[in-house]
Amino acid sequence: LGVSMDTWSYFHTCLVSIWLHRFYIYSAVAFGISLWIVIQFTTTRAKRKVTEPGRADKLGNGCAPPQAQDVHVAGVKIFYGSQTGTAKTFSKTLAEAVTSLNLPVEVINMGDYDPEDGLAEETSSRNICVFLVATYTEGQPPESAAWFCKWLEEAANDFRVGKSLLQGLRYAVFGLGNSAYVDHYNTVGRRVDRWLWMLSASRIMTRAEGDCNVAQSKHGSIEADFEAWKAKFLTRLQAFHKGEKKPCSGKCKKGKCKSSGKQNKESSDREHGTSEHENTEAEELFETSSEEEVGGTDSVIDVEDLGNIMGHMKKAKREQELQEGAAGAGRKEESERREMITPGLREALTKQGYKLIGSHSGVKLCRWTKSMLRGRGGCYKHTFYGIESHRCMETTPSLACANKCVFCWRHHTNPVGTEWWWKMDQPEVILQEAIEKHQNMIKQFKGVSGVKAARLEEALAVKHCALSLVGEPIMYPHINRFVRLLHQHGISTFLVTNAQFPEEIRRLEPVTQLYVSVDASTKESLRRIDRPLFKDFWQRFLDSLKALAEKQQRTVYRLTLVKAWNVDELKAYADLISLGKPDFIEVKGVTYCGESSASSLTMANVPWHGEVVSFVRELARLLPEYGIACEHEHSNCLLLAHSKVSLPPHTW
Repeated sequence: LGVSMDTWSYFHTCLVSIWLHRFYIYSAVAFGISLWIVIQFTTTRAKRKVTEPGRADKLGNGCAPPQAQDVHVAGVKIFYGSQTGTAKTFSKTLAEAVTSLNLPVEVINMGDYDPEDGLAEETSSRNICVFLVATYTEGQPPESAAWFCKWLEEAANDFRVGKSLLQGLRYAVFGLGNSAYVDHYNTVGRRVDRWLWMLSASRIMTRAEGDCNVAQSKHGSIEADFEAWKAKFLTRLQAFHKGEKKPCSGKCKKGKCKSSGKQNKESSDREHGTSEHENTEAEELFETSSEEEVGGTDSVIDVEDLGNIMGHMKKAKREQELQEGAAGAGRKEESERREMITPGLREALTKQGYKLIGSHSGVKLCRWTKSMLRGRGGCYKHTFYGIESHRCMETTPSLACANKCVFCWRHHTNPVGTEWWWKMDQPEVILQEAIEKHQNMIKQFKGVSGVKAARLEEALAVKHCALSLVGEPIMYPHINRFVRLLHQHGISTFLVTNAQFPEEIRRLEPVTQLYVSVDASTKESLRRIDRPLFKDFWQRFLDSLKALAEKQQRTVYRLTLVKAWNVDELKAYADLISLGKPDFIEVKGVTYCGESSASSLTMANVPWHGEVVSFVRELARLLPEYGIACEHEHSNCLLLAHSKVSLPPHTW
C-alpha cells in the first residue's frame, strides 16, 4: 500500500507540473509544426525546379504523354467569310503573324466548314478561334458564310439546343463593314459575336470593327483598323499561351480586373452581358458588344441586373454621342480631314491603270481613245454626238460614289460615301494635273505600230472631257468651278450622275450634256441593282429626275440593261421618262467586266444586241414623243431622241 501511495504521489506531481507549464509545451508543439510545414514547402519547390527541365526534355523527346504538359493554347483557327477578298487577305496576314509565335494555325473558309460538328469539337480542343467576317448587301453575310451564320443563328435561338453548346470555346471576332451603310454597319460581325456568346462561348477580347469608310475609320482605313486589332490580339494570345491571363467577368477597368478569382467566369459573363475591357485605350479603339447582347437575346433579365444594364447602356450612348460630336467637329476643320485615297486603295487603282490626282481625283485612258489613235472606230459618243474619241479625256474629280452597283466596272475598289468628308483639292490643280497625266499617257503611243502621227498630234489637245470615269463627280463641292475651268479651256463636258443628289443637280451650272443613270424603274429593283447608301434612295432618285426636267440644257437618261434583272419593266421606265423629260435616252446592254467576288453577274446577264434593239423598239412604242435616232452595235447601245431636239450634225 505504501508503494502504491508513493507511485500515485509521483504521478500526481508530474501531472501538476505539466499543467502548470502547459503554455511552454503548447508553444513548443506549435513551433515544431510550423518548422515542419516550412521544411515541407521548401523541399517541394526544390524538387519542382529539379524535375521540370527533365520533364520538358522527356516531352520534347516524346517519352512522356502530351497530357503531362499544361497546354494553355494548342493552336489558332482563323475562320473567314469574305465577298471581295479583304477578309481572306486579313486571315492570311494574321496566320503569318501567329506562325511567328510558334503556334499551329489553320485558315478556314466558312463556306468549306461544317459548324454543326466542327465547333462542338473546339470546346475541348484548347484552340483559340478567330472569326473575320464581312457584312455584305442589306446587312447579310457573304455568300460563303451564309450557311455558317444561319446555323449559328438557329442554334442560338432554338430552345431545343442547350445554351451551353459551345461552352469552352474561346474566340475573338473582327468584323468588316462600311459605316456609310448606317443601318447595316458590321451587322454580321456583331451577330456572330452575339450568337457565340449566347451559346456560352468565351471571348478572349472585345469584338473589333474595321471600317471601309475612310472618313469615319478610327485609324484611317480598314487596313489600319485591322493592324491595330491584330497587334492587340497577338499580345493577348501570347499572354494566354503563357497562362498569364484568363477570360474575365467583364468588370475590368484600366487594366485591372476587379472580379473575384473564385467567381465562375461563365455565370459572370452571362450576368453582365458584356465584353471584356482590358484597358481604357481598348474601349476607345473598339466598340463593345454588350448593348446588342442585352437587347438581342430573348432571355429574361433578372431585376437585380437591370441597374447595371441600364447604367452600361446609358454610358455607351453617351460615349457614342461624344464620338459623333467629335466626328462632326472634325469635319468642320479642313486640316483635320483625311484623304479619300488610302495607300491600299491607291495601289489597287494604280494596278487598274488609273493615274491618280491629288487625294480624290483620277484620269484614265479609254480603249476607244487608243482605237481612234490607230485610225479605227470611235466610241458611241462619236457615233451619236460627233465626239472625237482620241481627243477625249476621261476623268473624275471624285472617286467616291453613293452606290455599289452590281455591274460596277471598277469592282467596288473606289470608296463610297453620302457626303464629302475628305480633304479637298482645288479644281485648278486637278485640271492641270489631269491634262498633264492624260497627255503623258498619249505620248507613250509615239512610235507604236499603227498609231497615226496626225491623230497623235491632235490627241495632245483635249477637246472633250467625260466626267464619268468612276464615282460621283457631282459630289465634289467645287464641281461648278471645275466645269467652268474646262469650258474656259475650250473643252466640252459630259457629266454623269447616279441620281442620288437632287439638290446638287439643281445647283449645277450648265454642262455640255448632263446624264442621269436610270438603272432600274422600281424601288426594289433599284435597291438590288444599285445597292444605294441612302435610306431615302428612291425619293432621291425621283427628285433627281424632277430636277433634271428643270434644267435648261441638253439632258440624257442612261439605261443599263441587265438581263434577268431589269429588262421587263418597260411601262415603269416609260413613266420615269415622262417624269424627267430628257432630250436623249441612251439604252445600253451591261458590260461584263470579268468575274468578281463583289458581284454575281455573269455573261448570261449580258443581253444580245438584238435583245437591246427589241427593248428599245418596245419602249419607243410607249413614248410617242421619242424615236430611235442612232445605234452603235459594238457598244451594244442605241439612242432615242425627243422630237423637239435637232440631232447634232455629226450623228450617224
